Amino acid sequence: MKTTIIGYPRIGNLRELKFASEKYFRGEITAAELEKTAKEIRAYDLELQKKSGLDIIPSNDFSFYDGVLDTAFLLNAVPERYTALGLSKLDTYFAAARGYQGKNGDVKALAMKKWYNTNYHYMVPEIDDSTEISLTGTKPFDLFKEALEKGVNTKPVIIGAYTFLKLARYKGCKQAADFAEQTAAAYSEILTKFNELGAEWVQFDEPSLVKDMSAEDVQLFVSLYEKILPAKGYVKVLVQTYFGDVRDCYNELCGLAADGIGLDFTEGKKSIELISKNGFPNDKTLFAGVVNGKNIWRNNYASTLSIIDELKKHTSDIVLNTSCSLLHVPCTLANETKLDENYKKHFAYAEEKLAELEEIRKIIASEQPLTTEEYRRNAELHSKPRSGRNDAVREKVAKLTEKDFVRLPEFAERERIQKERFRLPLFPTTTIGSFPQTAEVKSARKAFRKGEMSENDYESFIKDKIAECITQQEGIGLDVLVHGEFERNDMVEYFGECLDGYIFTEKAWVQSYGTRCVKPPVVWGDISRAKPMTVTWSVYAQSLTDKPMKGMLTGPVTILNWSFPREDITLKESALQIALAIREEVLDLEANGISIIQVDEAALREKLPLRKADWREDYLDWAIPAFRCVHSGVRPETQIHTHMCYSEFADIIRDIDDMDADVITFEASRSDLTILDVLKENKFRTEVGPGVYDIHSPRVPSKEEIKAAISKMKERIPAEKLWINPDCGLKTRGNTETVPSLINLVNAAREARNENC
Repeated sequence: MKTTIIGYPRIGNLRELKFASEKYFRGEITAAELEKTAKEIRAYDLELQKKSGLDIIPSNDFSFYDGVLDTAFLLNAVPERYTALGLSKLDTYFAAARGYQGKNGDVKALAMKKWYNTNYHYMVPEIDDSTEISLTGTKPFDLFKEALEKGVNTKPVIIGAYTFLKLARYKGCKQAADFAEQTAAAYSEILTKFNELGAEWVQFDEPSLVKDMSAEDVQLFVSLYEKILPAKGYVKVLVQTYFGDVRDCYNELCGLAADGIGLDFTEGKKSIELISKNGFPNDKTLFAGVVNGKNIWRNNYASTLSIIDELKKHTSDIVLNTSCSLLHVPCTLANETKLDENYKKHFAYAEEKLAELEEIRKIIASEQPLTTEEYRRNAELHSKPRSGRNDAVREKVAKLTEKDFVRLPEFAERERIQKERFRLPLFPTTTIGSFPQTAEVKSARKAFRKGEMSENDYESFIKDKIAECITQQEGIGLDVLVHGEFERNDMVEYFGECLDGYIFTEKAWVQSYGTRCVKPPVVWGDISRAKPMTVTWSVYAQSLTDKPMKGMLTGPVTILNWSFPREDITLKESALQIALAIREEVLDLEANGISIIQVDEAALREKLPLRKADWREDYLDWAIPAFRCVHSGVRPETQIHTHMCYSEFADIIRDIDDMDADVITFEASRSDLTILDVLKENKFRTEVGPGVYDIHSPRVPSKEEIKAAISKMKERIPAEKLWINPDCGLKTRGNTETVPSLINLVNAAREARNENC
């Protein structure tokens, strides 16, 4: 059998692309120097995959910011407000990704959303009635030729026509179907050009096929490919799916004139059943996603061989593949110099997954697969139970009853009590939690970790930063303050370090969006709170001000979703273990005088199953109760906040209301506050703070811009239920942007307050 992967991480083993891009944004290097770094990363990754024995190596999986954004630029789907800036091609691209504020103009970035059920964010293509989809870019062809010059005929990877149209946001009267002809023509031209270049395979990524599809959706998909595929000539076309199964269109997919079909056998609950029940076409190659592209645990070869044996009953033409792009895992274990071998031997990052594919291929090719050294070694690894079991924790979870998930009194009474207690003005202002993590803060943290700064000196430094932050916020005039989170490296890793059952990596960076990379901790065993995590810093911060100070925590579902989870127990069990640990922290904060506590569930929707039929049993029936467990024991006068990041909330808005928080803040500015209509339609009970400006962009919003957002909010939400805040934490921003932005926010809220009187 041959081997391939869907895509490879593009950030570089040590985040070289991130650092080069940020230098370019600051004007410290030229575009040519940035491209040089990018070319070096691509060359390294190409050689690595070549040496691994991979038969079909992808290209065009590299991106300076996001693959969907690349596709929009490839297809001329670029809003005029960006092209009108008169910038270079690269800077126009970055303006769409990050926004732009300078001598050429002032524009917001495109909307950003979560990529299906992952923590990766994609840029949402924006199409209006005047958009003309056409092939105007050259990137896939340039990168194919670059690899060809190094002797590798790669498999170009491009977001598929159907998925591109389904992901786009339509700003006029026209919808996806109205652009089908133009889009099909552009994709036909892509195939024609790759024919001319001598490509053997072209991969069109169609993850939207694993979502619920209506009859109209299926028709759109089929009609697109019926127009596209006749242009393929000698090029073989792979329609690649991932993150689930294609139960709504399997037969239609098999009936297309494509040469290969990529199916996910890791997350695809019905993938094997679909093939067993319907067979697989004799004229097509099955690209079998059997190596998990989203988690870091070693593949269980016995399970994989079982899947392959079943597939071989229906087709002999199989290519071993990853379940999705390896974008979602770290680059290499080689950089984990501090991780104990007892942990390390259980992990496979992107580079190691290449080796796993080669080993699986070798085992299958053997006359006696179960006697091969590779198989025996893998079987031994998976036969031994890992350490980390804690029976006391499991007993606590088992003893949870219905009352542990219900907070009393009910919301309306709590709201009345809290209004009397806090006496906040109309449109109270606050931030989401973190303040800029400056070079000084990062340097001090690094020195402390290396033992170059004593614990006392480090604590004094953090206290000084907290004091500065409180003074700054009071000067700006915010109503509810935060301590700035200077002690935290990450909103999940920090808490993981205070919990038993977690282990931590050294260089296991994964791209979240653009230049933002995260280092997810690993759930190794049963989770419990080892010590108070935030109490000292929150109490100290509250002692410096008479204004309310928010205690800042990360919620159980987000901690789990932004970690690499265990595979030996259910997600529900892990979530409830974490919930009990966070509950202890909430009660400690309350006992120490912190009256407003924010428990962020930024990733609540992230792991929502892609099919509605699976929402309840597989997720919501335990995710919402896990959050309620965290705060059900607090007093009515304690105000519970939560925060949620970029996602589509409309379809679960009632479940969000059922979390029974007192205040919820949403990332909303990049989507033009469209969530407001959803809140109004569903008579949302909870007080809300839809973000009034985008913190992922370096631009400073004007007071007038923020006032316009507040006016829009007031039209749909009762004024007494509205909070005014940025749309996310300020960790990644600089003080030069943060301070004027918050001043404008406070002044806008004050003017709106006066106008409302």
